[in-house]
Amino acid sequence: MKIVELKILCVLFFAVCASAQVMPMTDFNLGKMAGKWYLVGFATNAKHFVKIYKADMKMGTAMMVPTEDGDLDLSYTHLKSDGSCFSLKNLAEKTEIPGRFVFHNKRWGNDNDMRVVDAKYDEYAIVHTIKTKEGKSEVLNKLHSRTTEITDDLKEKFRQFCLDTGILKENIAILTKNGTLSQSLWSLILYNNSF
Repeated sequence: MKIVELKILCVLFFAVCASAQVMPMTDFNLGKMAGKWYLVGFATNAKHFVKIYKADMKMGTAMMVPTEDGDLDLSYTHLKSDGSCFSLKNLAEKTEIPGRFVFHNKRWGNDNDMRVVDAKYDEYAIVHTIKTKEGKSEVLNKLHSRTTEITDDLKEKFRQFCLDTGILKENIAILTKNGTLSQSLWSLILYNNSF
């Protein structure tokens, strides 16, 4: 048992060290991030991910809206298996480095350092986030796509990026399609800051 725990600690340490070196893409364009994205890939070094969440995760939808101040308003939602809606909204504040944002997630109580590391804005964006809570950090990589279909090459690019940032292959998920929310429900989510 101690060997397994030691391996997990080593992987977490490597992941946090590798993440500190991950920088945003050099030619980041905030305006081109605007609009609707599908969350099609999800990977993390969080210990609980494989046991609790991975098997049930499905594609979600994200709306990214740049603000006049250069921040990024993030709204994420997905349909749960019981037909209810899970939604999350954060205002990612710009930093002095283009493509790097920070925010505090009230729902989960963690601080987030988010970097857009690669994007072809009309196709995909790879986002790397370091989440810190009570002095412990975890890595979260997301693959966003403008459509629900992605190529094998893009899957491999995301997989390799995740491995390079210290995430185990079993913690990398390409998400399956899910139902969609109605436009009226999306409108409520976009303008409701109470969640």
